[in-house]
Amino acid sequence: MPELPPTSLLVETRHSLHRVAEHVLSAALKTATGHIALQPAPGGFRTPELPDGSVLAVEGTDMTVTTGGGVRRAPLTTVAHAAHLAGTVAGFPWTKHPPATPFEPDARLTVDAASAAVLAGWFALGSEALAALAAVLEADSPGEAHIYPEHFDLGMTAAEVNYGVSPGDDAIELPYLYVGPHEGPPGRDDFWNASFGAYRTIEDVDSPDEALAFFRAGRDLIHQARTHTRSST
Repeated sequence: MPELPPTSLLVETRHSLHRVAEHVLSAALKTATGHIALQPAPGGFRTPELPDGSVLAVEGTDMTVTTGGGVRRAPLTTVAHAAHLAGTVAGFPWTKHPPATPFEPDARLTVDAASAAVLAGWFALGSEALAALAAVLEADSPGEAHIYPEHFDLGMTAAEVNYGVSPGDDAIELPYLYVGPHEGPPGRDDFWNASFGAYRTIEDVDSPDEALAFFRAGRDLIHQARTHTRSST
């Protein structure tokens, strides 16, 4: 992973990209298909192909729209401008639950190039690790990994355990990996270091192999704890 920019820039960039993810990319996807989940992509993240054949993406500090006729590209300045480039209406179309980010279409976005590169690289690292984990956990019927816009993390579930890759949040500012058993962590120790389970930040993980090792360690510890609980009842 590249050298980390100041945490303040990482956080500001994450907040801005999260707004674009919810109020432009996922908004367009939900309007067109009813779905909201995004995918990692080179330089950032993207929608699946939309019904009209287009793909909306964030690549570095730019918004891109890929169609059969080529690629339209413009710097990320505001949510409104990104939506205009995409030819869609800004604002996540919610009914029961509001979006996680405020809808301020004309507010200036802060997207630092170095921070955007770190976050894109983190999603790429995590995507590779989760794909390898899915192969290991094939018997557990793992779900497909997606970027869920409400949390803006890349995650999948297998055998009632959430495995994921977060760009950071209000509780943990740095990008991090997590393992979250649905029943809660089996203990509190050096591994289980959070109320939801376990996490490791970008400062602790340098490669997809190290990320996979963390996920597998969590899975093995959960399996041991569940086996012990069943044998005790």
